[in-house]
Amino acid sequence: MENDSLTKSSGGFFSRPVKTVGGELVVPGDKSISHRAILLGSISDGISNFQGFLNSDDCLATMMALRSMGVHINLEGTDVRIVGVGLQGLTMPKKQLDLGNSGTAMRLLAGMLSAQSFSSVLTGDESLRARPMKRVTVPLSKMGSVINTEDGLPPLRIQGGNNLVGIDYTLPIASAQVKSALLIAGLWAKGPTIVRSPGPSRDHTERMLKSMGVGMLNHTEEVVSLDGPATLKPTDQTIPGDFSSAAFFIVAGLLASHEGLLIRNVGINPTRTGLLTILKKMGGSIDLLNKREFGTEPVADIFVKKSKLKGIEIDQNLVPLAIDEFPVIFVAAAYADGYTTVAGAQELRYKESDRLHVMSIGLQEIGIETKEIDDGLIIKGGVVHGGCVDSYGDHRIAMSFAVAGLASQAVIQVKRTDEVSTSFPNFLELANSSGFAIEPFIAAKPLKG
Repeated sequence: MENDSLTKSSGGFFSRPVKTVGGELVVPGDKSISHRAILLGSISDGISNFQGFLNSDDCLATMMALRSMGVHINLEGTDVRIVGVGLQGLTMPKKQLDLGNSGTAMRLLAGMLSAQSFSSVLTGDESLRARPMKRVTVPLSKMGSVINTEDGLPPLRIQGGNNLVGIDYTLPIASAQVKSALLIAGLWAKGPTIVRSPGPSRDHTERMLKSMGVGMLNHTEEVVSLDGPATLKPTDQTIPGDFSSAAFFIVAGLLASHEGLLIRNVGINPTRTGLLTILKKMGGSIDLLNKREFGTEPVADIFVKKSKLKGIEIDQNLVPLAIDEFPVIFVAAAYADGYTTVAGAQELRYKESDRLHVMSIGLQEIGIETKEIDDGLIIKGGVVHGGCVDSYGDHRIAMSFAVAGLASQAVIQVKRTDEVSTSFPNFLELANSSGFAIEPFIAAKPLKG
């Protein structure tokens, strides 16, 4: 990760140590499901209504993209109403579709737009334009799509007018985004689209497709398939709280909640909850209460209390089930006794930042010994001092170091935190309401990163 300069005003915050956190809270709606609600609702044959939509930058980028292709979408607070246009009803956008920082939007829309009669261009911010897209463009090309990139990077220039055919494709690594892109393209393709995975990954797309009347030929951890072309029925659903957002408060509770912290209405889809298994193995006190379902998604209230954590070697099979939560898992490891090791996590180098490297140097800045390996990280738990860390504009890293500040010896300053709004717009407000002590600041002068 190169050290670059901030050449414009940039937000940041101070996270100060506190005596305790606690109470009850509700995290915003699930980002992954919110993306899929907009995408699949837009191509259904009728009106869909979703409650609990995540009104964040990433999800709004998906919404604006579909609006620009002729879909009427009404958003009031967290309630969204989508007038679906069916598989053949999208219209050509008048300009490039700017997806901001959202890799999910770009990869899933690549699948959808590969099947359209019109051409389109998908682009995004500097971070998104540096993220690899061959993993999705290669299999889509096998289905008959024509997508031009900049050496495998965005923007994606998608040629219209191609007839897609189903394929039998084995993913090199488990990836919900690539799997979902192929399944979405498969809705237009002739014949079965079969996606095989070397391990489990999020199955929100499969669950929502089934709820909208699409017959899934297979739906297991290893194989998922559908027979195209297929149409979608409209649906009314409630979106559960985002588990990845709840993860910050789960770790916060383990570090600093003497009386306990309750997080309500959290989605506990088993393809998402590897963090719970990891933290329990580390000695975390975590209870799932009031288990139930919102539509096709399992939900629970999560109760956590301050715990004495120990370092562990993380099972590589759990990596894809906790891939977005590793920044805050690394914070938990910083407070644990002994060494925590993760391997098989090369995917973390290709997120909004190189999360292995950025977390490693950030933890070192606050007094924790770390060692990077090619596909993972080794962390020696110890005393977390105050210090200044750079999130490199990565929302999950910024929020993770906010959690680190709860039990540190002194204040932790986190730079470049504006991107928190991409997934969790009210994070600071909600965190402070539960006992955090976070104070935002504006860095008006250029800072060396």
